[in-house]
Amino acid sequence: METRIQAIHFDITSRLTDFINRKADRLARHYPAITAVDVTLKVVKPETALNKQAILKVTIPAAPDYVADKTADTFEEAVDLCLEALSRQLEKKKDK
Repeated sequence: METRIQAIHFDITSRLTDFINRKADRLARHYPAITAVDVTLKVVKPETALNKQAILKVTIPAAPDYVADKTADTFEEAVDLCLEALSRQLEKKKDK
């Protein structure tokens, strides 16, 4: 599985990169068909409280891409919310 992280208009820390890689690996363990996870992080309106946006896209062969887009106070929280949403989407696909 390949994890691609893109930080828009800021420099990403190694701690945040490690956090995202750990979470993506955990998702891939539950759903082994995942071939790639694309993570896009950006700061929206720096003067507001909820200003960290994470967009996660999961690629599975022979299936549509699954996308989650969440905004929170921290990037870690936004990534966690996205992964919860993606887990629900993948669980629905698995049940079909």
